[in-house]
This record gives sequence, structure tokens and C-alpha cells, in this order.
Amino acid sequence: MSALIVERNVPLQPLNSFGIAARAAALVRVRGEADARALLADAQLRAQPKIVLGGGSNIVLTGDVKALVLKVEVPGLRVAGETARAVIVEAGGGESWHGLVAWTLAQGLPGLENMALIPGTVGAAPVQNIGAYGVELQDRFHELDAIDLQTGEVFTLDAAQCGFGYRDSVFKHTAAQLGDFGLAGRALILRVRLALPKAWKPVLGYLELERKARETGIAAPGARQIYDWVVAIRRAKLPDPAVLGNAGSFFKNPTVSAEQCADIIGRDPTVVHYPMPDGSVKLAAGWLIDACGWKGKSMGHAGVYEKQALVLVNRGGREHPATGGEVMTLAKAIQTSVYERFGIRLEPEPTVI
Repeated sequence: MSALIVERNVPLQPLNSFGIAARAAALVRVRGEADARALLADAQLRAQPKIVLGGGSNIVLTGDVKALVLKVEVPGLRVAGETARAVIVEAGGGESWHGLVAWTLAQGLPGLENMALIPGTVGAAPVQNIGAYGVELQDRFHELDAIDLQTGEVFTLDAAQCGFGYRDSVFKHTAAQLGDFGLAGRALILRVRLALPKAWKPVLGYLELERKARETGIAAPGARQIYDWVVAIRRAKLPDPAVLGNAGSFFKNPTVSAEQCADIIGRDPTVVHYPMPDGSVKLAAGWLIDACGWKGKSMGHAGVYEKQALVLVNRGGREHPATGGEVMTLAKAIQTSVYERFGIRLEPEPTVI
């Protein structure tokens, strides 16, 4: 039996990348199945509402957290096997996502380089179906192991069972929302296995990557080159959470019909848009927010980053941090502006607690 330590009245400011000051009434660190089972064997802990916390890079805390916080710290990186087309790598849910990307490249296993420098943990990656620069987690996903926080049973899900969508999965929906299979608040992801293609090809469909290829004269970059480009691009336009608190991209890029896009282009020819395979068009949310004049603006201690309007930041630092209320007030004002000008409703990416 694992010796569980329940920490009380825990400051969450160091555990969320926005740097919002809040406290957890109780927190348990889960380093593996034994910890999760010990938690569920304790009748008092088992009965409590629970929140699973990974790297804290995709949450906005609007107050102190009364639910039991489960901090996922499951370690481990290994090559787990192979199929005819792919090498399977496995990572513990508590590993850093960027650390995993760097590790796979060091093993000579390309495929994750477009998703370099995405903050957060491996266990949180399937919840959000993270993605960047033309590659999403679902494109490389094999399967995951999770533990049911009601029954203590460990189960395995493949990609279809995870119900991946754009920044979406079964882990973001309750059973009431999604038939019998919504897993929000019910599953804790222990390990994730990814399938890295043996026949690797570069994914270069994004404007910034095409620009890097032109600037450098490298028309056929290798995985390490793409990794370096992505890291450079992200560092140039996204603030380091250790310096300026943030949750990365705050809004999802909206998808519209070709007709809606043509209408917007008619009014704003410079709108940044990406045609999708199904005929719809993805618009750059950052461009829409910038077009409404929000870049660099603040409300209280919450602000819009000067270099990238898609990122909301904590301007108060660790001493006078923005509150979750200030962040959400700013977010709602931005949503209203974009809707009034373009008729488009922006959806936040982070989970609001």
C-alpha cells in the first residue's frame, strides 16, 4: 500500500502557469497506480469531489479550490514497441510534454517536432488534444492508460475511444453531456503511448514555417531543423510563463464556412485564414482580436500580450497577481468585441475552475 500524504491549504500560485494566487484545501501527489489506489481505498478521500492537475498550463483559477486536487507526477519515458509503420513511445502522465518531444528527437524518433515547447504535462495532452503548426496529438496518438477514480480500475483507450476533436476529447465532457462515456472528473491519465511514423515527412503547411524555409533557403528541413524553427517562433511571440504568467493561446481558432470567410475577406482582405480539408476555413483568433484593437490592452492586472493578441497575461507578477475574475472579465470583453465586429463567437481554450 502506498503511503499517501495529503497536503492541506496548499498555495496553487506556483502550480499554475498564469501565476494566479489561490489555495487548494487539500492536495495529493499521484506518482503511479499505487497512489491512486491508496487514495480510493480511503473512504473519506474517495467521497470528495476531485480535480486532476497536470502542469497547470491550461487553467484559470477563479478562487480557492475546495475539491481535492490530484497532482499527477507519474514519471517514465521509454520505447514501448513498434508496429509495421510506427515506433511506439510511452511517457508517464507527469512528464513534461516538451521534455518528451526533446527526448524522442534525441532517440532519433521524429514526429512530434511541430509540437515543441507546448507547455504542460504528457497526461494533460490528450485532454486538450494539443496541437501546433499543423500537427495535433491525435495524429500521433496510439493509446493511453487511465485509472477510473470511481472504481479504481485501470483501463486503456485508443484514439477513437478518446473522441478527439479540435482542442477536445471525452476527458472534457461529463457522462451527461456525452452519453455514457464522458470522463471529465472521472479519469486520471497515467501513461500515454504515441505512434511515431517510420516513414517520416515534414509538416510545413503553416505560414511561419514556410517563412522560415524561405528565409533559410532550406526547402527540405529535417525534424531537428523544424524543432529549432518552432522553438524560435514560439519564443519570439509567446511569453515565458516563468517571467510573465499566461496560459498560452487563450482562445480556439474558430472555424467558419467558406461563405462566411468570403464575407469577412470582402470586408477585411488581410484576415489570416487556413482552408481545411472538409471545405471549412479556420480563422486566426489572434488576428481577429488584434483587428478589434486589443493587443497590449489591460483590464486590472490582466492584459493582452503585445506580441500576440491570442495570449492573455498576468501583468501583476507574483506580488500583485491578476485574479481569475480579472482574466475572465477581459476574456469576455474580447469575445463581445469580436462577435460585434465579425459575428464570430470565440471559445476559450483553458479550463476555468
